[in-house]
Amino acid sequence: MISIQQIQYIITVAEERQFQRASERCFVTQPTLSMQIKKAEETLGNKIFDRSRSPLELTEYGSKLLPILRDVISEYNRVEALTKQEEGTFREQLRVAVIPTIAGYLLPDLFDKWKDELEDIELTIEEMKTEEILVALEEKTIDMGILAGPVQHPKWRTNILYHEEIYAYTPQFENRVIASSELEKEHPWLLSKGNCLRTQMVHFCELEPESDKGWNYEGGNIELLVKMVDLHGGYTLIPEHYAASLKVKGLNRIESDDLHENPAREIIAVCSNRTPKWHAIERLIRTVQLKYGQKDIQNLKLLNWD
Repeated sequence: MISIQQIQYIITVAEERQFQRASERCFVTQPTLSMQIKKAEETLGNKIFDRSRSPLELTEYGSKLLPILRDVISEYNRVEALTKQEEGTFREQLRVAVIPTIAGYLLPDLFDKWKDELEDIELTIEEMKTEEILVALEEKTIDMGILAGPVQHPKWRTNILYHEEIYAYTPQFENRVIASSELEKEHPWLLSKGNCLRTQMVHFCELEPESDKGWNYEGGNIELLVKMVDLHGGYTLIPEHYAASLKVKGLNRIESDDLHENPAREIIAVCSNRTPKWHAIERLIRTVQLKYGQKDIQNLKLLNWD
């Protein structure tokens, strides 16, 4: 059977789709990596990569093999963790990805608390867009994602963290509740494609897809959108807790014309059903839930991100 080292090589080549970059990540020479992959293929009796394609592609057999190899590495890591626990040298490594419109306030709010209360955990945090988080979960390059729901997948465990209302930044209006129809006359300033808040804004405000060219902003910076509204008018949408971190005036609640509901999003934590790191993940989840609490969702309209 192939070795753990060969399994790690196969996974890295599958991720990089190029031997040169994969060899750099594995700290071996390209010929050494190529030779080890070839030996693994000979042992298994099947080609894993189609070398006639550039960049490299998995064969049909390789595509079926890859998720199995990721599970093998995950179980191997559990054995390694158990050994370190017995030796008294273990610190759980937790890799977490957060979408930008949550990271902008969640990290400043909770980073010090995590350092104090999760000192036995090596926490690595990275910003990713929603689709990137879902891919990373599938590829097991992260342990948990924090994003806007809903997300449903038979392999994943979803935990509701909190709900937050979405406000309109419209300094031209007096402090009041704005009907969603009033925004139709205003110019919308949006995040770039791939940001779930943009999609939620398009759905709730019923913006026409064909008008993308007129109001698309290629970036993920809410602060800049606020400045664009200040300079050129119009509006943008800001999540409740992000708005609190900005400390700006001109935020107004929005209400749908028909059902008088307020737009909101559900913030969730997603991890694998079979994660060996659930105890550490659960501790982190609780700190987030305690910080932002539970909100009465009776009059909230929870928006989808897709």
